Parts: sequence; structure tokens; C-alpha cells
Amino acid sequence: MATIFSSHSSLFSSSATASATTPTPRKLPNPLLHIPLSKQPLTNLTAAVAIATILTTAPPSLADTSTTTYQLYYGTAASAANYGGYGGNSSKKDSAEYVYDVPEGWKERLVSKVEKGTNGTDSEFYNPKKKTEKEYLTFLTGFRQLAPKDAVLNNLALSDVVLQDLIASAEGLSSEEVKDDKGQVYYVYEIDGVGTHSLISVTCANNKLYAHFVNAPTPEWNRDKDVLRHVHESFKTVGSF
Repeated sequence: MATIFSSHSSLFSSSATASATTPTPRKLPNPLLHIPLSKQPLTNLTAAVAIATILTTAPPSLADTSTTTYQLYYGTAASAANYGGYGGNSSKKDSAEYVYDVPEGWKERLVSKVEKGTNGTDSEFYNPKKKTEKEYLTFLTGFRQLAPKDAVLNNLALSDVVLQDLIASAEGLSSEEVKDDKGQVYYVYEIDGVGTHSLISVTCANNKLYAHFVNAPTPEWNRDKDVLRHVHESFKTVGSF
């Protein structure tokens, strides 16, 4: 908020008497120019204050969870052979195997059959203002239960080069096992890498292993961490919510 300062000074005057014995008066400095506030219209002052307020108010960001809205995404975890390659989720609700929240304004990236068949990526959404701020889900078939936490993370990295690099350069890595209110087990990982932050949630259901990733560059993570944590925690398999 800008503050308008004004300086006040008194206007001085001196008179000399025509007397030879009267000492020469001390010369005073030039008075400071005084502009009365009453000469400035009130409307101008109001406008100046309003402009200063706008300029000093931070723009809203995703980090303001009170204003962020979400769309619920229904994922089918379909095999590459059954994958149609079309976007949207309006027809997926009945056959969904998992769900997660997507921040309003994020865009879906269509996953190719080749990508789905090689690394198991099933869905992905990203922030169009910063495409490396994103969430995506991969799945692998033939898993009835979770292996030890370290083994699971290392196996996921085998088919994910970005995750390999993130683990290799990690400045901090934490993992924990959590259960939802229905007893389903999730492994939760948080990786603080060089320039990137990642949240990963892994669980088993339907004879499949599902891994949900939320990645963001450090500046976006610092700005949007509350929203990104919400997105991370919103991942559930169908039947566990």
C-alpha cells in the first residue's frame, strides 16, 4: 500500500527597519514549497490508493485451495489391445478401476497404444502453463499384493527414465505404508530431487499394481504444494471409496 507523504513548513517573512544601528537580519533559507492536500481532488487520491492496492496484491494461484476446483477422473486401466486412444472420461465411469482429482484448467495428454504397452501409462494430465507440472498413472498386471517398499519403487523406475533420474539425484526420499478406512494398503513416496518434487502413491487391486505420480518443478511445487498434495491424496481404486 503506497502512502502519500506531504511536508509542511511555515512561510516566513522579515521586515527591516531603516535604522543604522539595526543589525542585518540573518538570511533565511528558501521556504519549502507546500502543496495543500485540499488542492488535490479526492477522486485522484482514491484512484492512487486503488492502483497501489492492485499492484501490491499477489495474483491468485493454484495454491489457494479455497478457490481451486477439481474434476473427478475415471480411469479404466485398459490393456493396449483394448485401448481406443480417445480422450474424455464421460463413458468411463461404469468401467472405471481408479479415480483421482484433476485441477480445473489442466489438460489431458492422450496416451498412445505404444506408450501404454511399453511402460503401462494409462492417463496423464498437465498444467498448460507449465507442462512439467503434471499427474499421471501407470499400471502393471499380475500383482496380487505389494512387495517391500524399496523393491516396488525400484521396479517402477525400470520402465520410467524420469523416475530413475529423480531417484539418482534425490536430495531427500521418504516412504511410508498407509491404510485407508477400508483397510487397503498404499505405499506413499515423496522425492525431493534437484529441481523437481514428486509424490507417488502405489497400491494393488484387481490383480494389478497401480502407481499414481504427481510431479512438479521446484518453483511450481513451492507455489502449488497444497493443491498438488490434494491431487496426490485423491487417488483411490474403485471399491476402496
